[in-house]
Amino acid sequence: MNDELLIQNCYKEMYSAMIAKDRSALEEVLDDSFVLVHMTGMRQSKDEFINAVLDGTLNYYSAVHENMPVEIKDDTAVIIGQSYVQAAVFGGGKRYWHLQQKCSLKKADDKWKITRSVASTY
Repeated sequence: MNDELLIQNCYKEMYSAMIAKDRSALEEVLDDSFVLVHMTGMRQSKDEFINAVLDGTLNYYSAVHENMPVEIKDDTAVIIGQSYVQAAVFGGGKRYWHLQQKCSLKKADDKWKITRSVASTY
């Protein structure tokens, strides 16, 4: 499998893990340096993000991945994932979002991991 497909799979695995509330899968795809920047500007570390998914602060129910262009430079990459997501976050009601995550990744030991994600709508 080429790097572009591996990166797209990493993005998809992150969503699958968020929907399943699967800590070990999230630990696997997110680098220890991971930071999520929410639409509000709030930042969460890897541990804060995983805990928010697991405790129900961030609830994801489905994701249809519509667009996932990838740019690779050596052992770093950026994927701009655009997904139609059903979620309920921070106590709000369940609704559908056109959620874009601009994810930065790094490759170490032949494995891609997400280091940063900046969320917005599209």
